[in-house]
Amino acid sequence: MKPPQSSCVARVPPIAETRDWQAPSVFRPESLLREARRQKGLHAALVPPVCVLDPDGDLVRYVEAERGAVPAPHWACYHTRLIEWGKDGQRIGAIGNAVGAAYAVLVAEQLFCCGCRLLISVTSAGQLVEAGSPPYYVAIDRALRDEGTSYHYLPPSDFSFVNHTLLDALWPALSRATTNPIHRGASWTTDAPFRETEVEIAAAAARGLLVVEMEAAGLYAFAAARGRDVLCLAHVSNRLGQAGDFEKGDADGAPASLRLVEAAAAAWREQTAG
Repeated sequence: MKPPQSSCVARVPPIAETRDWQAPSVFRPESLLREARRQKGLHAALVPPVCVLDPDGDLVRYVEAERGAVPAPHWACYHTRLIEWGKDGQRIGAIGNAVGAAYAVLVAEQLFCCGCRLLISVTSAGQLVEAGSPPYYVAIDRALRDEGTSYHYLPPSDFSFVNHTLLDALWPALSRATTNPIHRGASWTTDAPFRETEVEIAAAAARGLLVVEMEAAGLYAFAAARGRDVLCLAHVSNRLGQAGDFEKGDADGAPASLRLVEAAAAAWREQTAG
């Protein structure tokens, strides 16, 4: 079956056209939150300095059940619920089910203008290059930009990159924190997980990309453009839907992910103290 024909003249897609990446935005997260607070009758309040994006929601469910995490009463975002808990005197917040780069960055913008200083994303990912048997983790150091959000924050390039100073500072704590293996390496960020073809998967593996996920390229581009601290961790849970996949470990992998998050938060606090 032939694909439908378009009546539009072929041209460069709008996302690749020249834009002014330094121009200020008209619609700001502060404006959205201001109006949400007005409509909901909420006061402005700071979120925890360390926050987590948990696309699968496993970590959120676990800390609510096991750590007594409670909703943040003054979080005014229209689209999400922020929960928070304490660990050794440090507050940590988490938002579940923010899937994909566009959603993740939408939420990240709002968190950072409410007092977040370190954002950690822990997302499920598919294995491209075997680094062991899932589940295990990859601290993403660069992400192939096969999504749309990153191009609104940075000029075109193949990859978005982590702040390597941040990753280097947190890496020893991450390495000690989990019994699951953890690696450093590259990912492929895509908006369309159900369009990962054999040719694309082989090309990604040939480039040495360890995993495929949906958020890191957008989050790292946002972080670079805004000067924010963001770390993306991939929880490698599957081999792209082949037999026997999507086994994340004990309690859907939440205890292991929580150990990583809390170790990173403690190391970051120590690095930034004073």
